[in-house]
Amino acid sequence: MAFVLVLLILTGLALSVWRLMDHRADLKAMHELAVSQPAQPPIFTADMIAHLPEPTRRYFLYTITPGTPLSKVASITVVGCFGMGNRDKPSYLDFTATQVLAMPAGFVWKMRARRGLMRLSGSDSQRWTRFWLMSLLPVARLGGNPDHTLSAFGRYVAEAVFWTPAAVLPCPGIVWEALDADRARVTVKYRDLSQSVDLTVGADGQPTQVCFERWSNANPEKQHRLQPFGGYLSEFQYFGGFRLPTHVEAGNHFATDQYFPFFVADVTAVEFPHE
Repeated sequence: MAFVLVLLILTGLALSVWRLMDHRADLKAMHELAVSQPAQPPIFTADMIAHLPEPTRRYFLYTITPGTPLSKVASITVVGCFGMGNRDKPSYLDFTATQVLAMPAGFVWKMRARRGLMRLSGSDSQRWTRFWLMSLLPVARLGGNPDHTLSAFGRYVAEAVFWTPAAVLPCPGIVWEALDADRARVTVKYRDLSQSVDLTVGADGQPTQVCFERWSNANPEKQHRLQPFGGYLSEFQYFGGFRLPTHVEAGNHFATDQYFPFFVADVTAVEFPHE
Protein backbone atom coordinates (compact mmCIF):
# COMPACT_ATOMS: atom_id res chain seq x y z
CA MET A 1 0.00 0.00 0.00
CA ALA A 2 2.84 2.38 0.89
CA PHE A 3 4.53 1.57 -2.44
CA VAL A 4 1.37 2.45 -4.37
CA LEU A 5 1.04 5.71 -2.44
CA VAL A 6 4.66 6.65 -3.18
CA LEU A 7 4.16 5.76 -6.85
CA LEU A 8 1.07 7.97 -7.06
CA ILE A 9 2.90 10.86 -5.43
CA LEU A 10 5.87 10.51 -7.80
CA THR A 11 3.56 10.29 -10.80
CA GLY A 12 1.71 13.40 -9.68
CA LEU A 13 4.98 15.27 -9.23
CA ALA A 14 6.22 14.19 -12.66
CA LEU A 15 2.98 15.34 -14.31
CA SER A 16 3.15 18.66 -12.47
CA VAL A 17 6.71 19.23 -13.69
CA TRP A 18 5.65 18.30 -17.22
CA ARG A 19 2.75 20.78 -17.06
CA LEU A 20 5.06 23.49 -15.73
CA MET A 21 7.47 22.86 -18.62
CA ASP A 22 4.60 23.31 -21.08
CA HIS A 23 3.61 26.55 -19.38
CA ARG A 24 7.14 27.93 -19.55
CA ALA A 25 7.48 26.87 -23.20
CA ASP A 26 4.22 28.71 -23.97
CA LEU A 27 5.48 31.91 -22.35
CA LYS A 28 8.85 31.65 -24.08
CA ALA A 29 7.24 31.20 -27.49
CA MET A 30 4.84 34.08 -26.86
CA HIS A 31 7.73 36.34 -25.88
CA GLU A 32 9.72 35.39 -28.99
CA LEU A 33 6.77 36.30 -31.20
CA ALA A 34 6.08 39.53 -29.31
CA VAL A 35 9.63 40.84 -29.71
CA SER A 36 9.44 40.25 -33.47
CA GLN A 37 7.34 43.43 -33.63
CA PRO A 38 9.06 46.05 -35.84
CA ALA A 39 10.84 48.53 -33.56
CA GLN A 40 9.83 51.55 -35.68
CA PRO A 41 7.01 50.43 -37.97
CA PRO A 42 6.12 52.61 -40.96
CA ILE A 43 3.06 54.86 -40.80
CA PHE A 44 -0.02 53.91 -42.78
CA THR A 45 -1.05 56.14 -45.68
CA ALA A 46 -3.72 55.70 -48.33
CA ASP A 47 -0.99 55.81 -51.00
CA MET A 48 0.25 52.42 -49.81
CA ILE A 49 -2.92 50.76 -51.09
CA ALA A 50 -3.83 52.97 -54.05
CA HIS A 51 -2.91 50.23 -56.52
CA LEU A 52 -5.02 47.52 -54.87
CA PRO A 53 -8.45 46.26 -56.03
CA GLU A 54 -11.35 48.41 -54.86
CA PRO A 55 -12.79 46.05 -52.18
CA THR A 56 -9.29 45.61 -50.77
CA ARG A 57 -8.76 49.37 -50.55
CA ARG A 58 -12.08 49.72 -48.71
CA TYR A 59 -11.04 47.02 -46.27
CA PHE A 60 -7.70 48.64 -45.41
CA LEU A 61 -9.16 52.14 -45.11
CA TYR A 62 -11.82 50.78 -42.74
CA THR A 63 -9.45 48.76 -40.56
CA ILE A 64 -6.40 51.08 -40.42
CA THR A 65 -6.62 54.80 -39.68
CA PRO A 66 -4.17 56.87 -41.77
CA GLY A 67 -1.23 57.86 -39.57
CA THR A 68 -1.30 54.60 -37.58
CA PRO A 69 2.06 52.85 -36.95
CA LEU A 70 1.83 49.53 -38.78
CA SER A 71 2.29 47.10 -35.90
CA LYS A 72 2.11 43.56 -37.23
CA VAL A 73 2.15 41.65 -33.93
CA ALA A 74 -0.80 41.72 -31.52
CA SER A 75 -1.64 40.28 -28.14
CA ILE A 76 -5.36 39.50 -28.07
CA THR A 77 -7.41 38.58 -24.99
CA VAL A 78 -10.79 36.92 -25.50
CA VAL A 79 -13.58 35.23 -23.58
CA GLY A 80 -16.14 32.92 -25.10
CA CYS A 81 -17.14 29.33 -25.64
CA PHE A 82 -15.36 26.50 -27.41
CA GLY A 83 -17.22 23.47 -28.75
CA MET A 84 -15.71 20.06 -28.06
CA GLY A 85 -18.50 18.15 -29.80
CA ASN A 86 -20.31 18.52 -33.10
CA ARG A 87 -23.23 20.38 -34.68
CA ASP A 88 -25.83 18.13 -33.01
CA LYS A 89 -24.12 18.11 -29.62
CA PRO A 90 -21.75 21.10 -29.33
CA SER A 91 -20.53 20.43 -25.77
CA TYR A 92 -19.45 24.04 -25.31
CA LEU A 93 -16.94 25.00 -22.65
CA ASP A 94 -16.55 28.54 -21.37
CA PHE A 95 -13.02 29.79 -21.91
CA THR A 96 -10.62 32.69 -21.50
CA ALA A 97 -7.55 32.95 -23.70
CA THR A 98 -4.64 35.16 -24.66
CA GLN A 99 -3.08 34.89 -28.07
CA VAL A 100 0.05 36.40 -29.55
CA LEU A 101 -0.49 36.63 -33.30
CA ALA A 102 2.58 37.28 -35.47
CA MET A 103 1.75 36.35 -39.04
CA PRO A 104 3.60 34.90 -40.96
CA ALA A 105 5.95 33.62 -38.26
CA GLY A 106 3.30 32.00 -36.07
CA PHE A 107 0.99 32.31 -33.09
CA VAL A 108 0.44 30.99 -29.58
CA TRP A 109 -3.09 30.66 -28.18
CA LYS A 110 -3.07 29.98 -24.44
CA MET A 111 -6.41 29.12 -22.85
CA ARG A 112 -8.32 27.94 -19.80
CA ALA A 113 -11.79 26.40 -20.17
CA ARG A 114 -14.45 25.00 -17.87
CA ARG A 115 -17.82 23.32 -17.79
CA GLY A 116 -19.19 22.47 -14.39
CA LEU A 117 -16.39 20.86 -12.41
CA MET A 118 -14.35 20.01 -15.50
CA ARG A 119 -11.30 22.15 -16.25
CA LEU A 120 -9.26 22.17 -19.47
CA SER A 121 -6.15 24.21 -20.13
CA GLY A 122 -3.30 24.34 -22.58
CA SER A 123 -2.16 25.98 -25.76
CA ASP A 124 -2.22 25.85 -29.53
CA SER A 125 0.42 27.09 -31.97
CA GLN A 126 1.87 26.42 -35.39
CA ARG A 127 4.17 23.90 -33.72
CA TRP A 128 1.91 22.11 -31.26
CA THR A 129 -1.50 21.49 -29.74
CA ARG A 130 -1.37 20.38 -26.11
CA PHE A 131 -4.18 20.36 -23.59
CA TRP A 132 -4.43 19.22 -19.98
CA LEU A 133 -7.45 18.03 -18.03
CA MET A 134 -7.66 19.44 -14.49
CA SER A 135 -4.08 20.74 -15.06
CA LEU A 136 -2.87 17.23 -14.33
CA LEU A 137 -3.69 14.80 -17.16
CA PRO A 138 -2.38 15.34 -20.71
CA VAL A 139 -5.32 14.73 -23.06
CA ALA A 140 -3.90 16.08 -26.36
CA ARG A 141 -0.31 16.11 -27.66
CA LEU A 142 -0.34 16.97 -31.34
CA GLY A 143 1.94 18.75 -33.79
CA GLY A 144 5.35 18.50 -35.34
CA ASN A 145 4.05 17.15 -38.66
CA PRO A 146 3.03 18.63 -42.04
CA ASP A 147 -0.72 18.15 -41.43
CA HIS A 148 -0.65 20.19 -38.23
CA THR A 149 1.61 22.87 -39.70
CA LEU A 150 -0.59 23.40 -42.76
CA SER A 151 -3.81 23.47 -40.73
CA ALA A 152 -2.35 25.97 -38.26
CA PHE A 153 -1.06 28.18 -41.07
CA GLY A 154 -4.58 28.47 -42.47
CA ARG A 155 -5.89 29.48 -39.07
CA TYR A 156 -3.45 32.27 -38.34
CA VAL A 157 -3.39 33.70 -41.85
CA ALA A 158 -7.19 34.05 -41.64
CA GLU A 159 -7.00 35.59 -38.17
CA ALA A 160 -4.39 38.09 -39.34
CA VAL A 161 -6.87 39.35 -41.94
CA PHE A 162 -9.22 40.61 -39.22
CA TRP A 163 -7.00 41.07 -36.14
CA THR A 164 -3.67 42.28 -37.56
CA PRO A 165 -4.44 43.96 -40.91
CA ALA A 166 -0.97 45.54 -41.02
CA ALA A 167 0.44 42.02 -41.38
CA VAL A 168 -1.45 41.43 -44.64
CA LEU A 169 -0.53 44.62 -46.46
CA PRO A 170 0.88 43.74 -49.89
CA CYS A 171 4.57 42.82 -49.93
CA PRO A 172 6.67 39.96 -51.31
CA GLY A 173 4.68 36.82 -50.44
CA ILE A 174 1.34 38.60 -49.97
CA VAL A 175 -0.90 39.22 -53.00
CA TRP A 176 -4.47 40.58 -53.14
CA GLU A 177 -7.02 40.14 -55.94
CA ALA A 178 -10.67 41.13 -56.35
CA LEU A 179 -13.32 38.41 -56.61
CA ASP A 180 -16.24 40.80 -57.13
CA ALA A 181 -17.41 44.21 -55.91
CA ASP A 182 -17.51 43.15 -52.24
CA ARG A 183 -15.07 40.26 -52.02
CA ALA A 184 -11.30 40.05 -52.19
CA ARG A 185 -8.79 37.23 -51.85
CA VAL A 186 -5.41 37.41 -50.20
CA THR A 187 -2.79 34.73 -50.81
CA VAL A 188 0.08 34.43 -48.35
CA LYS A 189 3.20 32.44 -49.17
CA TYR A 190 5.72 31.77 -46.43
CA ARG A 191 8.58 29.33 -46.81
CA ASP A 192 6.95 26.23 -48.33
CA LEU A 193 3.42 27.15 -47.19
CA SER A 194 0.66 28.88 -49.15
CA GLN A 195 -2.83 29.91 -48.03
CA SER A 196 -5.61 31.91 -49.70
CA VAL A 197 -8.35 33.59 -47.66
CA ASP A 198 -11.50 35.17 -49.07
CA LEU A 199 -12.78 38.31 -47.38
CA THR A 200 -16.25 39.86 -47.70
CA VAL A 201 -16.61 43.58 -46.95
CA GLY A 202 -19.54 45.95 -46.61
CA ALA A 203 -20.09 49.16 -48.56
CA ASP A 204 -17.99 51.02 -45.98
CA GLY A 205 -15.21 48.41 -46.08
CA GLN A 206 -16.12 46.67 -42.84
CA PRO A 207 -15.06 43.01 -42.98
CA THR A 208 -18.11 40.85 -42.37
CA GLN A 209 -16.82 37.34 -42.97
CA VAL A 210 -13.76 35.33 -43.92
CA CYS A 211 -13.65 31.91 -45.50
CA PHE A 212 -10.99 29.62 -46.89
CA GLU A 213 -10.15 26.03 -47.70
CA ARG A 214 -8.46 24.66 -44.59
CA TRP A 215 -6.41 21.50 -44.29
CA SER A 216 -8.34 19.59 -41.61
CA ASN A 217 -9.46 16.18 -40.38
CA ALA A 218 -12.65 17.56 -38.80
CA ASN A 219 -14.85 15.21 -40.78
CA PRO A 220 -16.53 11.83 -40.16
CA GLU A 221 -13.66 9.98 -41.85
CA LYS A 222 -11.06 11.79 -39.70
CA GLN A 223 -8.94 12.21 -42.83
CA HIS A 224 -6.94 15.35 -43.56
CA ARG A 225 -8.22 17.19 -46.61
CA LEU A 226 -9.14 20.67 -47.75
CA GLN A 227 -12.59 21.73 -46.58
CA PRO A 228 -14.45 25.01 -45.98
CA PHE A 229 -13.66 26.94 -42.83
CA GLY A 230 -14.74 30.45 -41.95
CA GLY A 231 -16.53 32.83 -39.70
CA TYR A 232 -18.50 36.01 -39.12
CA LEU A 233 -17.09 39.28 -37.77
CA SER A 234 -18.94 42.01 -35.90
CA GLU A 235 -18.89 44.63 -33.11
CA PHE A 236 -15.85 46.57 -34.32
CA GLN A 237 -13.86 48.81 -32.00
CA TYR A 238 -10.68 50.88 -32.23
CA PHE A 239 -7.40 49.59 -30.79
CA GLY A 240 -4.36 51.78 -31.35
CA GLY A 241 -5.60 53.10 -34.68
CA PHE A 242 -6.89 49.74 -35.91
CA ARG A 243 -10.63 49.05 -36.19
CA LEU A 244 -11.04 45.36 -35.32
CA PRO A 245 -13.92 42.94 -34.67
CA THR A 246 -14.62 42.17 -31.03
CA HIS A 247 -17.09 39.37 -31.76
CA VAL A 248 -16.01 36.38 -33.86
CA GLU A 249 -17.89 33.19 -34.65
CA ALA A 250 -16.08 30.52 -36.67
CA GLY A 251 -16.14 26.85 -37.52
CA ASN A 252 -15.70 23.99 -39.92
CA HIS A 253 -17.74 23.40 -43.10
CA PHE A 254 -18.49 27.11 -43.39
CA ALA A 255 -21.42 28.08 -45.65
CA THR A 256 -22.67 24.48 -45.79
CA ASP A 257 -25.47 22.68 -43.95
CA GLN A 258 -22.74 21.04 -41.82
CA TYR A 259 -21.42 24.34 -40.46
CA PHE A 260 -20.60 24.11 -36.75
CA PRO A 261 -19.47 27.34 -35.04
CA PHE A 262 -17.25 25.69 -32.43
CA PHE A 263 -15.44 28.98 -31.68
CA VAL A 264 -17.47 31.95 -30.41
CA ALA A 265 -15.41 34.70 -28.81
CA ASP A 266 -15.56 38.28 -27.58
CA VAL A 267 -12.41 40.36 -27.48
CA THR A 268 -11.68 42.15 -24.19
CA ALA A 269 -8.28 43.64 -25.12
CA VAL A 270 -5.90 44.04 -28.04
CA GLU A 271 -2.35 45.28 -27.44
CA PHE A 272 0.59 45.76 -29.76
CA PRO A 273 3.70 44.79 -27.80
CA HIS A 274 6.90 46.80 -28.21
CA GLU A 275 10.28 46.50 -26.56
